[in-house]
Amino acid sequence: MTSDSVALRLAAVFVLAVVCASSLVKPTAFSAQDPCSEKREEWVRDTLAKMEMVRPGMTRGELLRVFRTEGGLSTGLQRRFVSRECAYSKVDVEFQAVGRPDRDNEGRVTLEEDERDIIVKVSRPYLQFTIAD
Repeated sequence: MTSDSVALRLAAVFVLAVVCASSLVKPTAFSAQDPCSEKREEWVRDTLAKMEMVRPGMTRGELLRVFRTEGGLSTGLQRRFVSRECAYSKVDVEFQAVGRPDRDNEGRVTLEEDERDIIVKVSRPYLQFTIAD
C-alpha cells in the first residue's frame, strides 16, 4: 500500500466518523427564554403599563409623575413627553387650559403650562430617538 492510499483511507475513516457522530447529536429546542431577555421583556412591559395608565381627564401634574417633557416644537396645550424610565418611549399629549385662556389677545395658542391643565388626548406610546433643542 502506498502512503497516498493510506492517507486516503484515513481521511475516509475520519469523514465517516464525523458523519456518524453528527447523526447521533440531537438538536435541542430552547424551552426557556434567556433570563436576561426575560428581565428586559418584563421591564418593557412594566414601563409600557405605566405609560398607558395616563388617560384623558387626568392633569398635567399626574402625567409628569410618569413622563418628563422633551425638546422640540410645542405649545402650552400640545407637547411631546418621554417616559421617565426610557427616553425613547414617547407620547404626544393635548391639554385643555385651566385657570387661563387657551389663546392670547392675538389669537395665538398659549405657551403657558399649568399642572392643573386637563389632558384631552394622549397618543399611543411610540419609540423615537431623542429630540434636543
